[in-house]
Amino acid sequence: QVQLAESGGGLVQAGGSLRLSCAASGRTFHYYSMGWFRQAPGKQREFVGAINWTGDTTLYADSVKGRFTISRASSETAVYLQMNSLKPEDTAVYYCARGRRGIGPDTFSTAYDNWGQGTQVTVSS
Repeated sequence: QVQLAESGGGLVQAGGSLRLSCAASGRTFHYYSMGWFRQAPGKQREFVGAINWTGDTTLYADSVKGRFTISRASSETAVYLQMNSLKPEDTAVYYCARGRRGIGPDTFSTAYDNWGQGTQVTVSS
């Protein structure tokens, strides 16, 4: 089991940037893909992006491609989501999640088995 904790959320104006962090405890982190999802009020949780365990393969939702970047460093037990050119429609609670063993970056939430508590991102117009 791994414990995940997101941080870095907040209120930002449209066009601004935020960097989310997902810190992991436990040793079972380095060899797993990690994903970011978000859930806006009244909407289903949706995929944002994912990264494989080596950090050299990423996958993004079309809605964030070119604006958001996921990264991780092998020396750290953390994964990051750099969000640029934020839009009001990016407002949501953002969650990080650890992929199931042996599964690469995936868009489906069922491919992930450990989730953080989420961090709120609010983008004002």
